[in-house]
Amino acid sequence: MKTMTCLQLGGACDNKFTAETFDELAEMAKNHGMEMFQTSDEAHLAAMQKMMLLMQDPDAMNKWFQSVRDAFDALPDDQ
Repeated sequence: MKTMTCLQLGGACDNKFTAETFDELAEMAKNHGMEMFQTSDEAHLAAMQKMMLLMQDPDAMNKWFQSVRDAFDALPDDQ
């Protein structure tokens, strides 16, 4: 199991997500983002806006996504 925060995943808070795989972790972060969108959390909405801008350049988005995946892979397993 490895842990990353919402902030480390491009979000806006210190909420922690723990999972065996990066894909599981990304799904948890996505669900958290949807919850924050539904509550109109301003900090998360601003982070989502930045992500939307990044998504307009597929190469930049792929590089960012790979860097976050690499950061997850480099983390030691939780104790």
